[in-house]
Amino acid sequence: SPFPVSVAAALRRRPPPRTRRRRWASDARGSSGRWAFLVILRSFQKLPRRTSRRDETQNERQIPVAAQRGVSPLFGAMEIDQILCDFQAVALPTKSAIYVWGYNQCGQTARKGNEGVLRIPKRLPQKLFKCSRGEKLRWLDIACGREHTAAVASDGTLFTWGSNDFGQLGDGTEERRKHPKKVKLLQGEFVKSVACGAFCTAAIAEPRENDGTMSTNRLWVWGQNQGSNFPRLFWGAFTPNMIVSQVSCGNAHVVALSEDGLLQSWGYNEYGQLGRGFTCEGRQGACILNAYAKFLDEAPEPVKIIQVSCGEYHTAAISEDGEVYTWGLGTMGQLGHCSLQSGDKEILPRRVAALDGIVIKDIASGGVHTCAVTANGALYAWGGGQAGQLGLGPQNGFFSCGPYESDILLRNIPALVVPSGVKLVTCGHSHTLISTRDGTIYGWGYNNYGQAAHEKSTHAWYPSPVDCCVGEVRRLAAGGGHSAVLTDACTLKELCEFRLAESVDLSNSSQIEDVASRTGSEALVRLCERFREYLIEVGDCNWKQEEGDRDESE
Repeated sequence: SPFPVSVAAALRRRPPPRTRRRRWASDARGSSGRWAFLVILRSFQKLPRRTSRRDETQNERQIPVAAQRGVSPLFGAMEIDQILCDFQAVALPTKSAIYVWGYNQCGQTARKGNEGVLRIPKRLPQKLFKCSRGEKLRWLDIACGREHTAAVASDGTLFTWGSNDFGQLGDGTEERRKHPKKVKLLQGEFVKSVACGAFCTAAIAEPRENDGTMSTNRLWVWGQNQGSNFPRLFWGAFTPNMIVSQVSCGNAHVVALSEDGLLQSWGYNEYGQLGRGFTCEGRQGACILNAYAKFLDEAPEPVKIIQVSCGEYHTAAISEDGEVYTWGLGTMGQLGHCSLQSGDKEILPRRVAALDGIVIKDIASGGVHTCAVTANGALYAWGGGQAGQLGLGPQNGFFSCGPYESDILLRNIPALVVPSGVKLVTCGHSHTLISTRDGTIYGWGYNNYGQAAHEKSTHAWYPSPVDCCVGEVRRLAAGGGHSAVLTDACTLKELCEFRLAESVDLSNSSQIEDVASRTGSEALVRLCERFREYLIEVGDCNWKQEEGDRDESE
């Protein structure tokens, strides 16, 4: 297990498969991958099709016509033998999916009906995005705000849904929306990435008419404190020839990063979250940090930044040397310093000395906590832990030093949470999600809406597996009370898992679980287990209500 003993003991253990698992080839061209694919296809052909209520009265199980002919339902008229013979020369198709769960009062999970909470991750069907028949959207990026969600498709289209009280959906209105809709004003742009603040949204895009000879990434912003309910082109302190590589949004401030490693910040600065060396009231215009003052009193020259992440009232960044710098509000230890130089805050970016000698590759900021992933896959966390968002348990690892003398659960210097195996991390307001190199998703923290774990408790104190997400995890996103995952299927195994996952219902979940167990598909096994648990808990009605939202056969 990649987790320390105290954490591993708290993780839910899965029963071993009933039979010996096959080992999948890491390269889909391997012989074991071929045979495993054949096993899944043949097993899939033997499964009963989903029946209507009228068909349920029939005694005999009905087999899809394609399967009766010995033809793979996944590949139309292609014979299985032909697939295996021609496999080396055929480009592998891909599929991707978005899973969203948690608080849904404003429609941020894009589910129909009046479900206020969605505790189990559900895949968003392509129909929700109004795709034409046969059109296959893949996904590039996803982000969660306090109560809204945004996703970028592979064709450069941006979709938004959820709360819209401050115009954060970019449609010029303040009406919430429970289904994804294209941001029309960006249809002339190819959107590459998106970021959500509490009540605003920002996107990096380039004009579609660009000939591709050079990157022309431009920044678009809208929502609270951004001057418009429609996307507006924003240069700020950057010049038009500067390429924007990343943007991150906090509660009321935004920080953008250029390809040259320069940072510009704008918004509110009452806690020094803009990193300008002073605090002030009111909204502040954009200014480049490195040009305004020395980036650090510890650094003789400006530091080149490669990644930035905004928390609620603080900011964290990674330099090209893998060092972490933080600034802004630090009352809960979210800056990672044993003591603060400006009372309860840092008004200039300051290096986190506790991480000296450790190369950091990924950083994420939450409401009052921060997490970092090392080049070796270890996860460190620090800040407020009152909701369990640090993953250290209700008491373990919390202590105070310097000015902090209270009973509040906090950790003001980085603590090791997971020693290895972590690939991605994201922080919501009070919960945390990670994905590991073996493809498993774990969550912990505030869990009143099920956004962190499947546990029914209000707080998930330790990392707990998040099941039902099939495919390779590409992106994680966490908001105020909801979470989202973007997955891809890039191998034959994953493509088969996708199709089988789409076919799970009450009549065939046991058979699909058996196939998944025999072929080593742990994610699919967990999905089937959770499906039955869900039916036991709430009955079949809610799941059947959403049955019509599933994708049509592709």
